[in-house]
Amino acid sequence: MECLFCKIVTGELPAKITYQDDLVIAFDDINPQAPQHKLIIPQKHIATLNDLQHEDNELIGHMVQTAKMLAKNLNLADDGYRIVMNCNAGAGQTVFHVHLHLLGGRQFIWPPG
Repeated sequence: MECLFCKIVTGELPAKITYQDDLVIAFDDINPQAPQHKLIIPQKHIATLNDLQHEDNELIGHMVQTAKMLAKNLNLADDGYRIVMNCNAGAGQTVFHVHLHLLGGRQFIWPPG
């Protein structure tokens, strides 16, 4: 499989992993857009949000709960943080393995670009 994130899951590619459990892995983004920028990925390969199945609902919820926990651990929760999921190239998805961006440590603007 040529998926970069699957290679991180299997250990074929290095990443600065900050959290891991049976369902997800969180690691530093290699092109950070904020002082804190983590990616939270499922260990299960799912290419895009469009490919989610009903049985993935708990997994996606777990990803959000993981983001919340990391935000608290990184002292982002009180000041605020942003979570983002992109779907397909037109929305900015560059790695086709579902992932959640956790961004914090700076002021964000609305609407996002």
